Amino acid sequence: PRLWNHVRRAVDDRRLPGQFILTGSSVPADDVTRHTGAGRISRLRMRPMALAESDDSTGQISLAGLLEGSPARAGDPGLDLRQIARLVCRGGWPALVAMDPSDAGMVLRDYLDDVCRVDASRVDGVERDPIRLRRLISALARGVATPVSLKTLRVDAGGGDGPLDEKTVRSYLTVLERLMVVENQPVWAPHLRSRSRLRAMPSRHFVDPSLATAALAAEPEALLRDLNWFGLLFESLVVRDLRVYGQPRDADVFVYSDNTLEVDAIVVERGTGRWGAFEVKLGGTDLIELAAASLQRFRARIDTAKVGEPACLGVIVATGYGVRRPDGVDVIPIGALGP
Repeated sequence: PRLWNHVRRAVDDRRLPGQFILTGSSVPADDVTRHTGAGRISRLRMRPMALAESDDSTGQISLAGLLEGSPARAGDPGLDLRQIARLVCRGGWPALVAMDPSDAGMVLRDYLDDVCRVDASRVDGVERDPIRLRRLISALARGVATPVSLKTLRVDAGGGDGPLDEKTVRSYLTVLERLMVVENQPVWAPHLRSRSRLRAMPSRHFVDPSLATAALAAEPEALLRDLNWFGLLFESLVVRDLRVYGQPRDADVFVYSDNTLEVDAIVVERGTGRWGAFEVKLGGTDLIELAAASLQRFRARIDTAKVGEPACLGVIVATGYGVRRPDGVDVIPIGALGP
């Protein structure tokens, strides 16, 4: 707190921008002894590295280009499902990118244990049960990239003692957000042509899918044996990368869900209003066809007179080439996606 106030005063005295960079691993609490920094200090969220930053993507297909209408074109980046599983388990942590996924998993499990035993209570001075918090993290890992209900989390975190109190679970989720362990994907609520009923439950993600695999002590081979969960983890990896690539353009990443249709990722630029919709699939011609058809139905459902035409519709896949299909839907291998 003292350092924060020294910086604030120096900014007032010097009246020059860009003087200091303050870094930290959690969100500092605002209290009566420290000015919030409004007008003086801007907050920038630093996420783990995307695949283009860790040199695991060629970056041939630019998210910025897609949002400006450029077609997806890229050669096969050469990743296969086994390599994708390793990238999911390793994560985008700078200190771990050169590690084997097994070693990275050990480091991340230790990190989660420290979060539960120490950080969760230190962040705001409130004592929390580390065993129940660890159960909650495991429950979030099992339901990664899905709108897991609070009721389900209460039951899973409570274990044999019965469901936890709703206020307790909300408190645990809040502290995990403050510690930048989890980052929910909010729901996009556009104007619709149809009478479809929008759903408001966000999709739950960790800041990096490797935390989900670490929470359940899962290594790459386990992902390959459970393709359903692997698909959700891959979706979480894609959401992480879209957030990183979209951040310089002041773009947010949403999920769309109504009573009959879901879209995995909606990227919306705040300033321009340009937006693109993406489905995420591990691969397979049949799944790509289904995803492309779903995106076309979604486009027909949106009132484009009010939100504008989508700059792009894309299916982000694990392997293969980057192409624009005859129906205008782009197929985008994650190993070719970049900023």
